[in-house]
Amino acid sequence: MVDRTTHEHRNLTFDFAGRTAIVTGAARGLGLEFARLFHEADATVFLVDADADAVALAADELGAVGIACDVTDTDAVEALVNLVVTTTGRLDIIVNNAGILRDRRLWKLSDQDWSEVLDVHVGGTFRLTRAAVRVFREQRYGRVINVTSYTGLRGNIGQANYGAAKAGIIGFTKTAAKELAAFGVTVNAISPNAETRMIGSIPEEKRQELAAAIPLGRFAAPSEIAAAMGFLASEEAAYVTGVVLPVDGGISI
Repeated sequence: MVDRTTHEHRNLTFDFAGRTAIVTGAARGLGLEFARLFHEADATVFLVDADADAVALAADELGAVGIACDVTDTDAVEALVNLVVTTTGRLDIIVNNAGILRDRRLWKLSDQDWSEVLDVHVGGTFRLTRAAVRVFREQRYGRVINVTSYTGLRGNIGQANYGAAKAGIIGFTKTAAKELAAFGVTVNAISPNAETRMIGSIPEEKRQELAAAIPLGRFAAPSEIAAAMGFLASEEAAYVTGVVLPVDGGISI
């Protein structure tokens, strides 16, 4: 008998056959898991990351296409979208997941620490979405999924730049959702709380303390975050837009 109380039992599947997707920050972690979901659901997926070597390895692992691209470079982002459309004839889904950390207390943050984090998170989300919109408008179809954070809502010590960036993504998501709805384009965000490399680097005692504060008592498996992202990218979510979906085990309650 299958134990239906565990998250290992899965009954939700996706079909993205005929769709083309771009996932940024896809060389590892959640971005790679997002790309894996699309690939396994028969989409044509392009893994994008600033780390050329890592994204090439990740793409080889999936049997997909890896592209090195700096999302802070407008020309590079425009070229990325042009390449995808030239190659596949369309672009249906973008997942804005690229991000960096420059954690320091406020009085130790440099201008560079501030601007780099905002330019990757918010600027990258803006640039790729803007580049994709011209294709989405012509198709009268598109899905934009942005990755924000609990920190963007509640803040976190040492992350003034990251918190501001993630809050900015929420504002961008809601505004873009209103502007693009007339073209059949949905724009949503997820706020994950997953077992990532960053969580794995925290000392065990502290990690257990953090997990205990989560109502469900654990961090999510990356595949659980990907499933929520997949729903927002799906046909079934056609009437969902402007939403910030917490996939966080209840920590934001």
